[in-house]
Amino acid sequence: MDKFFFIKYSRTRKRNWDNVGFSMDIVSNVLSRLPVKCLLPFKTVSKLWYRIIGSPSFMKMHLRYSKDKPIYILYPYVDDVTDVYLVDASGLTLKTERITLPGCENLSFLSLNCCHNGLVCFTNCPWVPDSNMTKVIETDVEIRMCNPATRDVHLLPQGSPSEMEPVVGVAFGLSEYKVFRIFHPRSEPENDRIECEVYSPSTGTWRGIGSVPQCPMHSDNVCIDGTVYWFLVSEEDHEIPGAILSVDIEENFRIIELPEEVTAHAFLIDLDGKLSLVAIYDDDLIMDIWVLRSCSDADHWDRKCSDYIPYSIIEDTDAAAGRKNEVFIITTEHYYIYDIDRRVWTELDFEDAFDRNCPNVFSYAESLLPSNGLPTPEL
Repeated sequence: MDKFFFIKYSRTRKRNWDNVGFSMDIVSNVLSRLPVKCLLPFKTVSKLWYRIIGSPSFMKMHLRYSKDKPIYILYPYVDDVTDVYLVDASGLTLKTERITLPGCENLSFLSLNCCHNGLVCFTNCPWVPDSNMTKVIETDVEIRMCNPATRDVHLLPQGSPSEMEPVVGVAFGLSEYKVFRIFHPRSEPENDRIECEVYSPSTGTWRGIGSVPQCPMHSDNVCIDGTVYWFLVSEEDHEIPGAILSVDIEENFRIIELPEEVTAHAFLIDLDGKLSLVAIYDDDLIMDIWVLRSCSDADHWDRKCSDYIPYSIIEDTDAAAGRKNEVFIITTEHYYIYDIDRRVWTELDFEDAFDRNCPNVFSYAESLLPSNGLPTPEL
């Protein structure tokens, strides 16, 4: 009798645990579709929910759903202002949210360099007074990785001394990222050597990987499928791009030719997972959008569309970003969304106008990923 009761009890207990496991799969699926600001308080509901929401598998599931409905993150770049705007222009009503980048409240001269998987990379150049307190000296650039949704920020260690401000880019993989820092060694100013070092969160240190053929124009870059892309200057005119420098997460560099000569108002964007080029020709008031199609033996650019711009040549085009099949354009005076399929321009009317100097904008999908790039262990 006792043996029969034990067997019956064991089977009942196992069936109950199976039901709990099945229920947790449902709970995980439901929770993964919620915004981060809702999930963070839910971690205090129970130890089980804390483990679920903090697990790498849940973070990946949540990011997958979040990337299905990306918005934009916009940084106006105004001195002594460390606020960014989350802009959702997908519906009939424009939605914006203003947030302060964590860990940046007392910083100035910030630059937002890239954004991917809910993480943003931004840099700033600290200024310190000299020994006589008569002037200020610009120190090397500081690099921070930040998750705006979780308010998590990670300050990277200082890199090698550089004669000029280094160029930064981040390659995002499936479960890690690497930060590339291209600089001019201070120990060899006479030979104009250009070096690159890479930071990996797993080691927490910088590691030199040798020289690079050319230094990018600036730190503005885009990461697609684990590869970082920067513009290189043209040999004829250093104000316009002449080619593209890329490096993948395996640390392989290469140079990609542009489809044709472009102007200073050219931008690299992620258009539905493909490297794309937006080129504005002021004289003709035309915008061309090109998409890179890489083959095993060569790179090919396809012209996706060409259309007239709705603003005059006296307005500069300051920034551009892509989201699925549309492009976000920032000019000197306006914000536009261009629908590639319908060939329609829509001007965005913000209630709170943004003062801006050198703005930047990226496609943004919020996530729970840690800013230090280290996976959260399963508890």
